[in-house]
Parts: sequence; C-alpha cells; structure tokens
Amino acid sequence: MSSDMQVFLLPDLGEGLTEAELVNWLVAVGDEIKVDQPIAEVETAKSMVEVPSPYAGTVAKLHGQAGETLDVGKPLISIARAGAAPVGAESPAATEDAVSTGVVVSPELDAAAETYRTEEKAGSGNVLIGYGTPGGATAGRTRPRKGSVAVVDPMGEIAAPSLEPAVAGTRIPGKLSAVISPLVRKMARDHGVSLDSIEGSGASGLIMRRDVEAAISSPEAPSAPAEEEAPAALAGTADASLDSRTGLAVAERTPVRGVRKAVAANMTKSRSEIPEATVWVDVDATALLEMRAELKKSAPHDTPGLLAFIARFVTAGLKRYPALNTRFETATDGSQEIVGFKGINLGFAAQTDRGLVVPSIRNAHEMSARELDAEIRRLTAAARSGKATPTELGSGTFTLNNYGVFGVDGSAAIINYPEVAMLGVGRIIDRPWVVNGELAVRKVTELTLAFDHRVCDGETAAGFLRYVADAIENPGGALADM
Repeated sequence: MSSDMQVFLLPDLGEGLTEAELVNWLVAVGDEIKVDQPIAEVETAKSMVEVPSPYAGTVAKLHGQAGETLDVGKPLISIARAGAAPVGAESPAATEDAVSTGVVVSPELDAAAETYRTEEKAGSGNVLIGYGTPGGATAGRTRPRKGSVAVVDPMGEIAAPSLEPAVAGTRIPGKLSAVISPLVRKMARDHGVSLDSIEGSGASGLIMRRDVEAAISSPEAPSAPAEEEAPAALAGTADASLDSRTGLAVAERTPVRGVRKAVAANMTKSRSEIPEATVWVDVDATALLEMRAELKKSAPHDTPGLLAFIARFVTAGLKRYPALNTRFETATDGSQEIVGFKGINLGFAAQTDRGLVVPSIRNAHEMSARELDAEIRRLTAAARSGKATPTELGSGTFTLNNYGVFGVDGSAAIINYPEVAMLGVGRIIDRPWVVNGELAVRKVTELTLAFDHRVCDGETAAGFLRYVADAIENPGGALADM
C-alpha cells in the first residue's frame, strides 16, 4: 500500500467485543476529514457509538456497507494523507496500490465518473469509488443525506465497468457492474426491467437512465423472468419461500445481531450454567404510595419515583445479604470461587427500540432515593437513545426488573449473567387484604427473586426478599434506619 494511504482498523469498542454492526457512514469517499471527526455509527452488542478518525486526509475507501457486521481489527476506512498527490497523478506503483484499496484510475473510469456526475445531478448523494459526491464534499459534512450509501462492494471490489488495464487481478462482477447509479438500478427494479437485457449507451457500455427509460417505454420491454417461465428442469423444485416443516409461506427472516444477539447469548448462557431457584411474595405497597403522595405535595417536581425507593431498599438489603451481590466463577483448571464486591452496581432493565438492555447505577449503595431516581432517568434516556456506554451497560452486580410497567403481576425471570440474582416487581393493583383482622382494599404488588442456588440457600434468598417487602410495607421506618 502507498505510504500516503492510512488504513484505520475497527478498534475494540469496549469490554473485549469482537464485532460491531455498521449502522451508518458519516463520511463518503472523497470527503476531507479531520482528526477525531466521527466517521461512522456502529452498534455493538451493548451500545451504539460514533467512531472517530485518528487520521486527517481524504477518504479513499469505506470498508463495508450499512447493515454489515465488521470484525474488530479489520479495516474500517482508508484515508489518503493530507497533502498527498492527486489520485490521477500517481505513479504506476501507486496505481497498483489504489487497485488493492478500491481506488481505480483510468481515462475510461474518469469518463464514467463524469457521466455519473452528470446523470445524478439531481443529488442522490451516492458515490463512485475514488470520486467525491457531485459538487464536492467538505470537512464540515458529518452525515450523508438520508438513504445515501457508498457504492462499495462488500469484498472491497470495484462496482464499475470492465476496465482491463486498470483493474488487472481484480474480480469484475457480471452485467450489473455496468450500472453505477443506484437510482438507475432502483428504476429498473421498480418497473421489472432486467438489466441483463439492456445494452448501455454510456462509456464502456455503462447503462444510463435513458436506457432504462427506453426499455420501460418499449412495448416489448425485457422484463425480469416470471416464476411461471422458470425452466422445466426446476418445475419440481420446492418453493424457497415455503417453510419445509409447516408448509407455510415465510413472511420474513430477521438476522439476530446487535442487542438481540447479545441478549440471546446471555440468556442462553444463564439458563445453561446457573441452577436458579425462585421465591416470591405479595406485598402491601399502600404505605409507600401514600408516603410518596405526601412528598409530592411539598416537592412536586423533585419527588423520586417508586422504582427509586425500591432501589434504595434493595441496596440496603444487599448490604445485609451480600451473597446475592456476588459472581460465581470457574477457572480454566476447573476450580471455582465466589467473588464478592465492596460496593453495589445496581442494574435495572430498560426496554428500548433496540431491545432490552440493563444499564447499571455504579456505587448505588452510596446514593439516596433522590440520587438514584436521577441516575435511573439519565441512564434510561441514554439507553433509549443508544448512547449508553459499554461500561454503563455491562458493570452491574445485581439487577432490578420492573416488569409491572407491562401490566403483568409476576415473571420467572432469567438471571442477568454473570450476576447471581434478579428482583422483579409486578404491577401495583387494588386487591382485598386483611388489615388488623379486617378486610380492606389495598395497593398490592408481587416481588419475585430469582437466585443462583450455588451461592446461597433459600434461607438467604427469603431473608433478602422479606427485608425488601417489609421496607415497602413500612417505608418510613426503613428509610429512617438506612
């Protein structure tokens, strides 16, 4: 590779993650960029982050497309150093380097690029490899136009007409490679026109918009082969859209990746490794609701939510029953140990558009209910916007799960591996309850504790659960002792 070319490898984005999904490019080939300028948005198994560039210069190649999963340590972007010679003035050796990086220069490709610019002056924002967007891009640009992508083959090969001298040794795709413009491809697809049947009128057989328009307007426009016109040899082949087991048509296939992939792996590991047990209890939360209502009268905008009060009771309970605030580890030699912590990082389940995540409040044992409430709100907002850091999403020691917001009473929760316990809180509803020997209507909720039976027995789990339940039923006295 030319000494004027710098290749930035996808870095480890935290906690030893090995891959990330490329969500969106924030720059395009030909853009001038600065050091620390965000170049791409990627989604790891834990969060969505912007990746900054460690180099300044001109974007020469984007190693991947939106939606593609990239491995850590593999090339992400190639950047020509600031002040490097223009691409068209490179030596033969530099041209060979450019071929290997996907930046190809030849008179025919220059003509094709100019044709493309003319064809797309409406402003698709798409980019021909080795050239900037129409009108040029500036360092101030941070996001591409909505829907724009860089026209880069996933394998780093060139989607351009066959240019033998310039691309020797590089695989040339089939007929579709004679189409540079994504708009032309879309037009053909929308009208059922087969690009294989069109002779391009542009340089080197490039298929232009006018060629597709002519095919559309022609009475005998070549169209994509219909299913009923399939060769007789395939007549007995099963329909690929049918599920072989059920015989039903497949509506869609959704790749398991990002947060959903991490959740699946974590839950599977939890179920396969942790011998969990569950205890539960119904709790009269009337006093807690009344106490909060009184506080809200004097401080309507500064009263902690119910979850913050329960979080405060949980941290106090974990101080009394520290076995539930541990981690069970098995070493490579087979030896096992229970790891305890000097502190509590309280995780809480948060539902987001990207799936269920568990941000954690670090050193939650040092916070008041009001401070816990502020952190819960901050972390929830960060998680839902995809801005929570890997540390915020992966450092919990115990999880609190308020599934009552979904309108359910209880849940056989799966422990958030590698933690050893999770407390679930169901919805608070009016239920008949005996108070001082008389039947009354009270605000009742159900607490459910799932715990790892390797770290403690039922007595410890029940003691913790009863402590939290008693604190909810007598919040004033409990807070006075904390």
